[in-house]
Amino acid sequence: QVPLVESGGGSVEVGGSLTLSCAVSNMPWMAWFRQAPGQEREGLASITAFGRKTYAEAVKGRFTISRDDADNVLYLQMNALKPEDTAIYYCATGLGGGLGTGGYNSWGQGTQVTVSS
Repeated sequence: QVPLVESGGGSVEVGGSLTLSCAVSNMPWMAWFRQAPGQEREGLASITAFGRKTYAEAVKGRFTISRDDADNVLYLQMNALKPEDTAIYYCATGLGGGLGTGGYNSWGQGTQVTVSS
């Protein structure tokens, strides 16, 4: 397992935008998850090596996942942020896939995103 390194979290007002980055090792599947206090880790977006993307309903149309395999970076562009988006955000890579945690075996340490009204 290779530890991943996230950056780009912070505090933003409702309706604002943030972009998260994650330094990764190249793997077929990459994804972003989040976990709010007292809740289970939730899959938000995944992307395959061929660029196929899947989004959770909660973020569809607002968040965009992308990957730069030349520089080994995974991104999550987040727009129109809401208070309910407040959570710790994690990047993950693995041989599995989708929005479940089981397909991923390398995880970042997490970065806090706080959306205030």
